[in-house]
Amino acid sequence: MACSSSSATTTALLSSSNPYISPKSSSSSNVTQTLSFSKSNAVSFRSSSLRSAVTFRPASTGRRNGFVVKAGLPLVGNKAPDFEAEAVFDQEFIKVKLSEYIGKKYVVLFFYPLDFTFVCPTEITAFSDRYAEFEKLNTEVLGVSVDSVFSHLAWVQTDRKSGGLGDLNYPLISDVTKSISKAFNVLIDDQGVALRGLFIIDKEGVIQHSTINNLAIGRSVDETMRTLQALQFVQENPDEVCPAGWKPGEKSMKPDPKLSKEYFAAI
Repeated sequence: MACSSSSATTTALLSSSNPYISPKSSSSSNVTQTLSFSKSNAVSFRSSSLRSAVTFRPASTGRRNGFVVKAGLPLVGNKAPDFEAEAVFDQEFIKVKLSEYIGKKYVVLFFYPLDFTFVCPTEITAFSDRYAEFEKLNTEVLGVSVDSVFSHLAWVQTDRKSGGLGDLNYPLISDVTKSISKAFNVLIDDQGVALRGLFIIDKEGVIQHSTINNLAIGRSVDETMRTLQALQFVQENPDEVCPAGWKPGEKSMKPDPKLSKEYFAAI
């Protein structure tokens, strides 16, 4: 396992250690591998598992500059980290426990940076305005930020025309300890706020989809809805897969070299 170069400057240590590995794929032993890359930053490596923590460290080359990159477990396909936290709903303080939805509902869990900001209320109210559509798909929507429930309540009690939220159709969760944001790998440590992460969790509690936007980029409720519908379709039809941009009522595909030609012949 190597990327050969006459000017290799950096080595990396790869070790598998993450508490969110699903039981089927977990391993009791760590895997240690070494890779190198050149000044061009081109990197290639092979690993028996993507569920690993990666730290890049500068090699002993005499150069003073270096960097550290940490890559955590891909959450998609694994159980969602459970949590219990305070939230605001219907202008009251409630408790929300993620695992209570297992066996009952799908969950769209989205993180946003802070209350009383700019892009955030456009996303939060957009999800609220479409909540009835999610409800028809047996799906709960949960919003999360690092603000307190008192900040959430004040924002809900502020009119939309004044930059507030007004009443919402789903809970806003308080992550003041930042533990939820950390568990879902969306926390910006040096800023203490979460990136715009969004996760679709199925009724078994498994994360089936995730997207993470940087702070300045809002998300699409339409695309979240489309992805949720595609997920539900393939779970109800396990011998089918959904091609790019698939929407309910459109032609799906058989995941087979021969049978898939029926789809390609029709488009």
